[in-house]
Amino acid sequence: MDPGLSARALDLLQTVFGYPAFRGQQGDIVEHVASGGDALVLMPTGGGKSLCYQIPALLRDGVGVVVSPLIALMQDQVDALEEVGVRAAFLNSTQTFEETMRIERLVRSGEIDLVYVAPERLMTQRCLDLFDASRIALFAIDEAHCVSQWGHDFRPEYIRLSILHERFPNVPRIALTATADQQTRAEIAMRLQLGDARQFVSSFDRPNIRYSIVEKGNGRKQLLDFITSEHGSDAGIVYCLSRKKVEETADFLNENGIRALPYHAGMDYAKRSANQSRFLREESIVMVATIAFGMGIDKPDVRFVCHLDLPKSIEGYYQETGRGGRDGMPASAWMAYGLQDVVLQRRMIDESEADETFKRVLSMKLDAMLGLCETLTCRRVRLLDYFGEQSGPCGNCDTCLIPPVSFDGTVPVQKLLSTVYRVDQRFAAGHVIDVLRGVETDRIKQWHHDSLSVFGIGAERAEAEWRAILRQAIALGLVTVDHDAYSSLKLTDAARPVLKGARSVQLRQYQKPVKAKRASTPSKGYAEMELSKSEQAIFERLRRWRMDTARAHNVAAYIIFGDATLREIAKAKPSSLQELRGVTGVGEKKLVSYGDEIVAIIMEMS
Repeated sequence: MDPGLSARALDLLQTVFGYPAFRGQQGDIVEHVASGGDALVLMPTGGGKSLCYQIPALLRDGVGVVVSPLIALMQDQVDALEEVGVRAAFLNSTQTFEETMRIERLVRSGEIDLVYVAPERLMTQRCLDLFDASRIALFAIDEAHCVSQWGHDFRPEYIRLSILHERFPNVPRIALTATADQQTRAEIAMRLQLGDARQFVSSFDRPNIRYSIVEKGNGRKQLLDFITSEHGSDAGIVYCLSRKKVEETADFLNENGIRALPYHAGMDYAKRSANQSRFLREESIVMVATIAFGMGIDKPDVRFVCHLDLPKSIEGYYQETGRGGRDGMPASAWMAYGLQDVVLQRRMIDESEADETFKRVLSMKLDAMLGLCETLTCRRVRLLDYFGEQSGPCGNCDTCLIPPVSFDGTVPVQKLLSTVYRVDQRFAAGHVIDVLRGVETDRIKQWHHDSLSVFGIGAERAEAEWRAILRQAIALGLVTVDHDAYSSLKLTDAARPVLKGARSVQLRQYQKPVKAKRASTPSKGYAEMELSKSEQAIFERLRRWRMDTARAHNVAAYIIFGDATLREIAKAKPSSLQELRGVTGVGEKKLVSYGDEIVAIIMEMS
């Protein structure tokens, strides 16, 4: 790094943003972009992506333009920058004509450091002309995975952003995302014409997140048990597949004493925005949402992310769970998953209007997700391997903390496959399992399936056990679910060697769903800041002060200070502004704005 540039970048990091040193590759990225280079940055949520374009924008002459799809969050992003003394604004459809004119004048005159625009706005002739007439420091393309047609958040307008390379060839561009496998990475580079850009790929590991996937029984009841036992007063997100399930789950949680808000694309825009704002600005709220919610959410103290339905891909799962624990403190990623999830996802792929190539890609992504759910080994190893990163067992996921029991499942799988075959591959899971268990239903008698040789050959196992075995057989590619009206089970070519005894099958032993218990084993890979009784009292007092201050400023509480900073203040007990200056997250502007109040609180409680 150029010594002069390096010193200026570090000075901005410390005095403006309040951080003592760059993390990981941040310093190299800042130097590369500030020097005029293009970059493609993959960095996990909470890894500090924003600083990678904010600091270069402050170092270079002109205005930094941030392309973001997140109109609803631009106000909070701008508020956060203004709190640290950075001149920032946004241009989007929520503004009046007069306000738009004012921001455009600031951009032209260079009286602003950063401006946020949505890709649709950027593509308008008016906006392109504005940037032609202005001095632009850089273009930052946030959430760059939205350009990938193979990805989980495809936005057609992102493809047109290649115009930036053609129209502003001398302005550096930095594309950033938290989630992209090798295929998506290549597509980002190709579509945004970043083929010559330097790629910075950070570790995808989030060691502070504990991954847990449980057998789905009564999903909502299991969710309630999990939240009340481990995260009673914490902020969290619960993802559901359908709008109806979002509404029902939010109602259920509220009825059971947990403050929950719904969020989905079918809601009135004003109500949806109000719920998002409450989640960001208040504490101890659980957002129950479809995947329409979450991209770009900067709330650092989300302590858990739950899934009541199986995500479509590991990319989606990683992106969604990554919204927990952005502050580096412990967070949980919990999922309840069952056979019906697999059947539903398979049917959605089969019934989609996508072409066969795209359906194959979707099926491969779902297979990888099923593999993560059914793995007998460390979930983190499996997750990171998907992104091409090697690792060892983490000691902080459910399969590490309570290793699953595996067994030779060849015989039960053979019984299952034989039964699917004997009923002519024309019946759904429930009927097949009834035949296996020898249950004399009217439907079985109607089809004379009680006279089959396989009738009752699996009577020693409960229905839930057989569902677990069937789910694993589907995950292993031995059985598929037809998208006919009956969701009939069909054998694949891979089933033949198992039936003939030429291939053995290892399965995960079925475990009855149990009430969640707080894990006693501490997580590894991060420093959890334990507070003494007196420090905890100071921390709680600071949180109350922060909430009052945030309300007075009409911003989210975390924009004032994050929990991690308040914890550090509680431990350090600074008795002067000079002592407070050394705390992570306290830059010069915040020191001036809040330092006296914080020191007064510390002195009052000491």
